[in-house]
Amino acid sequence: MKRKFAILAGAVAAAFAVPAFAQQVTFMTGPQGGSWIPLGGALKNVWETAVPGLQIQQTPGAGIANVRGVDEGKAQIGFANSATTVDGVEGRPPYPKKTTRVCQLANLYPQHFQVVALKDAKVKSFADLKGKAVVTQAKGNTGELLTAEVLKINDMNYQSLGKINFQAAYTDAVAMMKDGHVQVFTLGTTAPASAVMDLASARDIELVPVDDKTMGALAKQNPGYHKMIIKAGTYPKQDKDVPVIGYSTHVVVACDLPEDTVYRMTKAMAANVGTMAAVVKSIGGLTAKDMAVDIGVPFHPGATKYYKEVGAI
Repeated sequence: MKRKFAILAGAVAAAFAVPAFAQQVTFMTGPQGGSWIPLGGALKNVWETAVPGLQIQQTPGAGIANVRGVDEGKAQIGFANSATTVDGVEGRPPYPKKTTRVCQLANLYPQHFQVVALKDAKVKSFADLKGKAVVTQAKGNTGELLTAEVLKINDMNYQSLGKINFQAAYTDAVAMMKDGHVQVFTLGTTAPASAVMDLASARDIELVPVDDKTMGALAKQNPGYHKMIIKAGTYPKQDKDVPVIGYSTHVVVACDLPEDTVYRMTKAMAANVGTMAAVVKSIGGLTAKDMAVDIGVPFHPGATKYYKEVGAI
């Protein structure tokens, strides 16, 4: 009898130990070697602490692929890039149709499209990419999309290059550059980028500046793109400011996630800016008002509730 009572008592205790609300979600982040994977790890800890029962599985991803993943129900949270997420909302290529299940959670920090060339390749402009061996990200990454667009604006395509390589991991692209298998590496990430710093420790490199023709054409296609500056000294031996194509990293969520879950996630992000900035320095100083800037992607009701509560919108 005592044994039966002990078993019953244990079962009751176990039942009460299970969270009243349990939800498993998938969080698509970024390529290996980029800033989105460690930032995703920091946010996973913040969100699981702030939302009782929330369990987050973190997986690698890429800007465009993440938006499609959330829209198709393969994930519930994802990092994305503002300009290409707007493309999805509008149903423009590379999306096959309008995204209807993707909602805005928060803006985070600026991203820089960086065209990095080995110094001895003598690539001074986008026009000089013709005939060169290039490595970019895998299809579905914003950096790859921009590489193709930059070539198109300058009357080229991938066939105009000496060679084109698609690598899911920045670390693999850097290895190819170090070994001299390719001459140019394109990527969309923060500046300074750890992958570029790693490359600069082994090879002399140059950043290729964006020209007014290319920048103007991109901005006309999508106002989410704008000119940004990578200041002199950001990378070793970089002795001058370099203008580049810029856009913003933000977090998107599935529109059908519970309102209270997203409210708590948004509130937790605003309360843990320091935790995020420890991973990505440019997040430092982020405010709720910055997070709530309208970029043309519909806000999740839970995010809207928090932003209204604190007077950010």
